[in-house]
Amino acid sequence: MTDSTASLDPVDAEREGITVVPLKLVIGASTFTEGVDATSDDVASALKEFVPVSTSRPTPDEFGAVYERLAAEGFDAVVSVHLSAEISGTFDSAQLAAREATIPVMCVDSRQVGIATGFAAGRAARVVREGGDEAAAVGAALAAGESSTVLMYVDTLEYLRRGGRVGAAAALIGSALAVKPLLTLRDGMVEPLERVRTTSKAVARLEVLTVQAAEKAQDGFDIGVQHLANPELAQQVADRLAASLGREQVPVNEVGAVIGAHVGPGMLAVTVTPR
Repeated sequence: MTDSTASLDPVDAEREGITVVPLKLVIGASTFTEGVDATSDDVASALKEFVPVSTSRPTPDEFGAVYERLAAEGFDAVVSVHLSAEISGTFDSAQLAAREATIPVMCVDSRQVGIATGFAAGRAARVVREGGDEAAAVGAALAAGESSTVLMYVDTLEYLRRGGRVGAAAALIGSALAVKPLLTLRDGMVEPLERVRTTSKAVARLEVLTVQAAEKAQDGFDIGVQHLANPELAQQVADRLAASLGREQVPVNEVGAVIGAHVGPGMLAVTVTPR
């Protein structure tokens, strides 16, 4: 299992045998379910129009209902892989529900966000498919999260500041110097990595750092580009990375609505997960 912030395509999730629990969004006065009736475009439009947007985790009861459904379907155990507990209470909800489940549930804090969490869940699913037990699946998910490199460009730190995902001082410095911040994940938290003066320089630096991360992966790697309302630039970056890394293509998708609510329009991110 994972949650909707993992950015898994429904077809891929079904193929891998991964159950996805959705998070919620509140846009204005209306509540929506990620992946059901709320899209990234909805969030981007709301943010651009200064409509209040907030997010909420699944409740323990919602997780518990899914665990019991899986038990009823005949599963012996569940490995539940989620976004960083430093960023969201989703992992805590999963743990609370796991204590009451009628089958063993092992909750994994990926310490990551977005497709890095998706890659971690995918590694766990692959271990199970190849005959590994739940402990091996947990180990694979933890290793994937720990070794992943997430590099993110945002137009402004304001949206992350509003949600409490970076300190107010970092947002103030970014605004005052008119810089284009590059961010990363360290110890499960979003942290500033570098400050660059222009978008073009920030994107060029992101590409350099991505290639460096990929070159360190001696046994190969998974890679993905994500964006919010920035498809043209995302595709350009993916094409250049594919050429640099000797790949036919690098997958591109729009980040989920929940993460999008915290990073804002224009966000561009690359994830590299060694195999």
